[in-house]
Amino acid sequence: MKKPKWLKNSIIYSVYPQSFNDSNGDGIGDLKGIEEKLDYIKELGCNIIWMNPIFESPFRDAGYDVSDFYKIAPRYGTDEDLRSLCSEAQKRGIHIILDLVAGHTALECEWFQKSAEYDKNEYSNRYIWTNEIGDVGDGTFINGYSERDGSYMKNYYYCQPALNYGFANPDPKKPWQLPVDHPDCVKTKMAILDIMDYWSEYGVSGFRVDMAFSLVKNDDEKMSANISLWKDISKIFKERHPESILIAEWGDPEKSLEGGFDIDYLFQAHLKMYTTLFRHEAGTSDRLTWV
Repeated sequence: MKKPKWLKNSIIYSVYPQSFNDSNGDGIGDLKGIEEKLDYIKELGCNIIWMNPIFESPFRDAGYDVSDFYKIAPRYGTDEDLRSLCSEAQKRGIHIILDLVAGHTALECEWFQKSAEYDKNEYSNRYIWTNEIGDVGDGTFINGYSERDGSYMKNYYYCQPALNYGFANPDPKKPWQLPVDHPDCVKTKMAILDIMDYWSEYGVSGFRVDMAFSLVKNDDEKMSANISLWKDISKIFKERHPESILIAEWGDPEKSLEGGFDIDYLFQAHLKMYTTLFRHEAGTSDRLTWV
């Protein structure tokens, strides 16, 4: 699929919203503050702004714990403030990219609250749960936060329950490990696409996907299942929004580009390239030429 022409000579400006520019004097940066600095960013020669997460969140992890994917965090402004930012940016030839936390949510997310209920419902398998509260697996599972008899998998902190995209190689001894083609896992994939469609209508030009390589669990060394997942998502997304782009937090361009991403984001914690870049260890420069 063709990449948008505007991407060819692009330079990305990264904005950490809460510390960038405060337009109303409350001590926290906001969307209006970013809008005020558009001319400055354009003068620098940048034509893409990537913002860290701006969705509603309890902010236990700087917004990487989303409680509502369909609402801008009040500290940053309103949904209409984002629409205004996108509109003003487009007038200057600047594209707005949102950070999409696709692998987990906050505990406060309505999806998780419903998934944690005792009675089965449409969200019961939206997250990865064991069948018994005492089954905590390899230590990545948390219990005691729900009515249901089960423990949920965390992706990083305890407050970031993992969304369920399925397991590449489910363990038959663990029936709660659903295959990637299970209808409930497919629903999770479509829910992420719905979020992407929703904000695209506000004028954003794409998404940088947090931890994109880690959505499907128990994947093989080639990351076959995660690549396949993103092939499906990117194909649908780009058919609907051909002028938009996807950036992967992956750290392995050979895999992320195969999955349909346009850019690979160097994730130093995954491949430890931050230190090897400065030490110039063997093979480092070869890998970085792909980034």
